[in-house]
Amino acid sequence: MSGFIGEFLGTMVLIVLGTGCGAAINLNKSYAKGSHWLYVTIAWGMAVTFGVYVAANFGSQGHLNPAVTIGFAAFGFFPWSGVLPYLLGQFLGAFVGAVLVIIQYYPHFKATKTTEEGNQVGIFATAPAIKNNLFNFLSETIATFIFIFALLNLGDFDKGLKPLIVGLLIMVVGQGLGATTGFALNPARDWSPRLAYTILPVPNKSSANWQYAWVPMCGPIVGGLLASALQYFLK
Repeated sequence: MSGFIGEFLGTMVLIVLGTGCGAAINLNKSYAKGSHWLYVTIAWGMAVTFGVYVAANFGSQGHLNPAVTIGFAAFGFFPWSGVLPYLLGQFLGAFVGAVLVIIQYYPHFKATKTTEEGNQVGIFATAPAIKNNLFNFLSETIATFIFIFALLNLGDFDKGLKPLIVGLLIMVVGQGLGATTGFALNPARDWSPRLAYTILPVPNKSSANWQYAWVPMCGPIVGGLLASALQYFLK
């Protein structure tokens, strides 16, 4: 139960801060409207940092990400008995985080009438800069592979100042590899906010682009498995 609670609260914090950044840069009459990619990567990096701190304080290892949990479990870095509670916490926490962002920015959604103005699912979920399913999948796989392989070599990344290092890792992955697909790296970070945008009464919303959603689900899981496999066979 502590693992579920920690993952739920940590992922909720991650999504509130990360998708809050997405709302801030896209929606009309926001002071941050139009901010650049560096702003995005810093915000997501710090969102992960504080999500890990919250999760660790409530008894989890601060995965916040099914690709981490599944990859770690597949190669013995995490017990299988903890996988289901962690996954439930991650997906539910991400959904609640997205709900809070919708409430926070509700007047701004009302003030942003069209996709072209910025009212789009990209506030909550990822989309490719150039649509090419194969290369979009490979982009997510490669970015997540690098992220999780580095994560595995940090040791107990939820201890001391290491969550800050994880945040810096997220920033540089976003800056170096994330500009192709928006660097989901995390199925829960993409699917649960995408679902919230789909089913909740967000003013003036557009398509949730579910036809693309398999990429941020499958690419990160494959990348996490490959990174964990490499770590396992080299250690």
